[in-house]
Amino acid sequence: SGPTSTVPPAAADAGKDVVHQLNSAFTKVFEIIAPTVVIIEVTKKNDGPDTSTLDDLFFNQPQDESAPRRGPRNREPIQSEGSGFIVRQDGFIYTNFHVVEGADQVDVKLKDGREFKAKVVGTDEKTDIAVLKIDATNLPVAQFANSDDVRVGQFAFAIGAPFKLDYTFTYGVISGKGRSKLIATGGYSISDYLQTDASINPGNSGGPLCDIDGKVVGMNTLINGLNRGLGFAIPSNLTNEIGQQLIAGHKILRPWLGIRIESLGDDPQIRDLFKGLDKGVVVRTIEADAPAYKSDLRPFDVITQVDGAAVTTDTQLQREILKKKIGQNVELTVWRKGQTLKIGVTTGELPNEISQASNEIKPPAQSKPEESTNKFGLQVQELTKEMAERMKLGVTQGVIVTDVADNSLAAAQDVQREDVITEVDGKKITNLASFRDALNKADPRKGVLLYLDRKGSKTFAVLKAGG
Repeated sequence: SGPTSTVPPAAADAGKDVVHQLNSAFTKVFEIIAPTVVIIEVTKKNDGPDTSTLDDLFFNQPQDESAPRRGPRNREPIQSEGSGFIVRQDGFIYTNFHVVEGADQVDVKLKDGREFKAKVVGTDEKTDIAVLKIDATNLPVAQFANSDDVRVGQFAFAIGAPFKLDYTFTYGVISGKGRSKLIATGGYSISDYLQTDASINPGNSGGPLCDIDGKVVGMNTLINGLNRGLGFAIPSNLTNEIGQQLIAGHKILRPWLGIRIESLGDDPQIRDLFKGLDKGVVVRTIEADAPAYKSDLRPFDVITQVDGAAVTTDTQLQREILKKKIGQNVELTVWRKGQTLKIGVTTGELPNEISQASNEIKPPAQSKPEESTNKFGLQVQELTKEMAERMKLGVTQGVIVTDVADNSLAAAQDVQREDVITEVDGKKITNLASFRDALNKADPRKGVLLYLDRKGSKTFAVLKAGG
């Protein structure tokens, strides 16, 4: 007798049934979501070869169809493509800010073939969200899922127009949640991206990421050309929260303290200097004229609580501050050299551009003797009132760095020319003698803590030998 199948026919059929059900579930997702997805064609003036840095960020490698095509000599306009999805029957559409940034003209194509001119209603660069409006009625609308309920491992579907292939549908799973710090924009990072292995390429940017019910869990965004099974999406809750404010015509305002921070332990060089402290957020820099500048907060402080809520990472601290109102007084619990302090700071408004403090003007010609501290690679001279005024410095006492030796301890810690050293290991520096004295007592193996004033912003450096 011939070979008998080891799988009973009923089971084989049932197995096929499951696959058929999955099959039709997948096709249904496409049928639900595709009509709400739009293809966005963006035209920009061609001002020569220099495309914006954001373009380079989002389209750097590999070069492809959706990247801006650099026009030849005759300066043809640059065209690029992205995706978006309809959120209101009367023509409001969500997409990525970077898709429409600097656009002179935005055209939108619907699944049914109709084309519309779109106008940009509002944008929020910090979260990379933009809202467009077209003149139409009775449009199909995408439904939102609650992105907080998304579970790692659940199916995820992306739809968009990668490489000019309109309505490309890809699937995978949610590979991770709460991914942050993918792009740092001026010390501000949007938190909590969803990560998926559904294929996301340039041109998918701004399109929806859906669940098995065809509901939107996020907006696909291409981060730094990371297309290697790594797709990221802005969660639907955040997308919709920002989107609704933009539709209502509000400018997105965010509270801000004006500090650059890192989680304790991120920099192993300085970890030893926080003996007795497990967790917290280190204040690296206080920006010039920022809200925190007007408070008693200092660089090298470690923030452990915001209004009583514990913070252990920089992302958590940022999230706590974002919950506050602009102009609200916030009480920070701070660890400073073994003591716990409470410091009040009144929040300000997060500016669009945070100017990086950097030292451009050259220090004056040598009129006074220089002090060379060779083991650290620093050359300094005493700060005079006249110099402080002429260079518009925020302090009038200390020593000013006139040179930093290449490959020295100071260079490794990013000490810059024109930084004013105001304190060494807790000792105030008023002149060269006090600086020399403090350095002689300092132990470079343990780490020497310098407080610096850099063009009005306050920061610190730890010079540590053998690190």
